Amino acid sequence: MAFVGKNYDHFLGYALSGGGAKGFAHLGALRVLEKSGLKPDIIAGTSAGALAGVFYADGYHPDEIAELFRKREFREFVEFTIPRTGFLKNKGLHSFLKKNLRAKRFEELQIPFCAVATDWNRAATVVFSNGDELVDAVVASCSVPVVFSPQAIHGIHYVDGGLLKNFPVSVIRKKCKYVIGINVSLMIPPTAKDNIRTIMERTFNLMSNSNTLFDKAYCDILIETRGIEKYSMFDLHNQETIMEAGYHHAAIKMSEKESWKIVKKCHRHYELVKKIQSHIHFFKGGPKS
Repeated sequence: MAFVGKNYDHFLGYALSGGGAKGFAHLGALRVLEKSGLKPDIIAGTSAGALAGVFYADGYHPDEIAELFRKREFREFVEFTIPRTGFLKNKGLHSFLKKNLRAKRFEELQIPFCAVATDWNRAATVVFSNGDELVDAVVASCSVPVVFSPQAIHGIHYVDGGLLKNFPVSVIRKKCKYVIGINVSLMIPPTAKDNIRTIMERTFNLMSNSNTLFDKAYCDILIETRGIEKYSMFDLHNQETIMEAGYHHAAIKMSEKESWKIVKKCHRHYELVKKIQSHIHFFKGGPKS
């Protein structure tokens, strides 16, 4: 239950950006938000943000999510294929999600969740938020073009949501009184020596950053994890360092006066909801005179 007034469906929402392996920073930031006593009413995630967001919406603690990925190799999540639509199949990621997610449908998640993908044929952003395509939707959101084959859902091909909407703040902005955005995908520096991987990664980074500017302006609290730009989007070996960066920058941002004002408003809201629920419970099943 969320008592937020007629203009909003939710009081607090989280928007989690894409960023490949830099998405581990989301877990560090989520730990800080939990320590602040915050709990989102809805989560929107793109690519790595969808991956972190769906597990969090499924009831996993950030440390538990980190443990799922600890000591894993990138090759465990992919399968090489003849490069027609992509060099890799995301079969491994699909199996990983199916095995570890408790929910099988969006409606079974503990927190409402939106996975953002790109309709390849229509060149349009698509938001998945209901039905039994939960795993397929998250895989679609993570399917970086060229690297991965598109994910088919009901005959329609989808690719990484970061192509058009890497930071999905606007996806939930009108539904929420407050939105906390975590952006882990800042501009990566050019490398001294280019190869196919670094050129592809920087190209995608340039595209995703250009469509992030619009959404940054719509955050009530914007957390950005600087200092992790040097890590590759496929780097699963620096998980702890990336998580620590997410924690560090979130802690700094949440200690600011303007951020703490919103935290206190959230706490007052939780108390109000608790009182309303208590009254409802009393009149429905409480002591009878």
